[in-house]
Amino acid sequence: MDVSLTSEEVIAQIQKLQNEGKSLRKKEIKQLYPDLMRSALYYYPSWQHALEESKVG
Repeated sequence: MDVSLTSEEVIAQIQKLQNEGKSLRKKEIKQLYPDLMRSALYYYPSWQHALEESKVG
């Protein structure tokens, strides 16, 4: 699988979106930030795990 972000970048982007008040719903992230979703699912077993890892879930 081709991932464009490191695990640290995934967490940083999730935290940035959270801080900006953006929705972190899986469906919306998949549509608006497909690279973020693809990378998150590469490093973590689920989107929810990535959110928990970034301390926002």
